[in-house]
Amino acid sequence: MPFRPASRASFVTVSLTALAVLGLGACDFGGKSDAATSSGPSVIAPGRPGEDNRTLSARDAEAQRADDDSPNSADVEYARMMIQHHAQALVMTDLAPEHAASQKVRRLAERIAASQEPEIATMRGWLKEHGKAETATGGAHDHATMPGMATDAQLKQLRAARGTAFDQLFLTLMITHHQGAITMAADVKAQGNNVRIEEMADDVVAQQTSEIARMREML
Repeated sequence: MPFRPASRASFVTVSLTALAVLGLGACDFGGKSDAATSSGPSVIAPGRPGEDNRTLSARDAEAQRADDDSPNSADVEYARMMIQHHAQALVMTDLAPEHAASQKVRRLAERIAASQEPEIATMRGWLKEHGKAETATGGAHDHATMPGMATDAQLKQLRAARGTAFDQLFLTLMITHHQGAITMAADVKAQGNNVRIEEMADDVVAQQTSEIARMREML
């Protein structure tokens, strides 16, 4: 069959015995058809406004994503929420120099702040680049809806604590806080579409998983 170029969104028909697959991977320049099937897990692809969701094979979803990594609502909400999530971590780490008894806790707080401050700046820059406000219409997210966020009462208790009592409460709250951030990162990796956001989420998972292990050893 002679090779005919196809648009990125069109379907290419090969021989009657072959399957119809997305044009992104159906033919190579040697004229051979890709024998990929729809086996493997399926992925729900959110439709554009006014369109229904679609079910794609994992391979087709990856091919589509490689073509268009335009941010979707999950990407935007992740950046907005993670800015606030990181901001609370900085509130907690700011207390450590004066309140902590352990030098290890103080150094840990410094490392957390040193990593999360630049991440906040990066996410703010990403939102600006894509023309998105830092907060959604109607104001900031309710802290209680974000995984791992300390309550006002817990923050008040942390501010009042000193010495080893502070150390223990700081580590306990920060472990929960990090676990919440990892949950949010996993969610956007499953639901988002933007490669840069996925990279940021990967960084959060790697960094905060390591810090959780360190903090558990310190308890």
